Amino acid sequence: MKVLGVIPARYASTRFPGKPLVDIQGKSMIRRVYEQAVKASGIDQVVVATDDERIAAEVKKFGGEFIMTGTSHQSGTDRCAEVVGQVSGFDVVINIQGDEPFIDPAQIDLLISCFEDREVQLATLIKEIHTAEELFNHNIPKVILNNKKEAVYFSRQTIPYLRNAEKENWLKTHQFYKHIGIYGYTVSALLEITQLPPSALEIAESLEQLRWVENGYAIQTRVTAIETISIDTPEDLNKIIRS
Repeated sequence: MKVLGVIPARYASTRFPGKPLVDIQGKSMIRRVYEQAVKASGIDQVVVATDDERIAAEVKKFGGEFIMTGTSHQSGTDRCAEVVGQVSGFDVVINIQGDEPFIDPAQIDLLISCFEDREVQLATLIKEIHTAEELFNHNIPKVILNNKKEAVYFSRQTIPYLRNAEKENWLKTHQFYKHIGIYGYTVSALLEITQLPPSALEIAESLEQLRWVENGYAIQTRVTAIETISIDTPEDLNKIIRS
């Protein structure tokens, strides 16, 4: 099994323009993500997928690999699909978030392990929820699993709803999970799902993975105990620098 790691990176972010190029303790964010990704033992090659020459120049500067992609992509998944149209010989693609400069390589390898089962087409990571702050935060997607540890549904709401328990007791009576936004796809599944039109559930929740669920694709999960730190705004960056 040959695995390609793709780091989608665009310059034009609504909340944080130029985010991949911000300096984090002497290194750009995109460099930190790249350096973490190449440490994953299960990855054969890592490339940055970008539509911006400034990001490409930075990747070239630190000796990384990049592929130029179109400017009209709506998601990192779409950008990954364009990349596999330009390279060959890979079986699995790992979509590595470009705004997680301290991603643990062990998380990437954990996700890759899902594809040891040849029946798996799509995979992602989840993490146990242990605080009410996370449980009731609508910015943190939750996920429900079936007995095969496949994702049944994702929602920004707290799911499942525990009808016969007071909310302050929910964490004591049920194990909830949140979604960690790193994806793996077989090349064939990636090319298929990016041809699907946006679905009703995807639009309702603003979660792209619901398009796959709604179209009948199984999404295998693995539970990680490692917390991820994403940088969505300048305030997030300031918190990391101060810590």
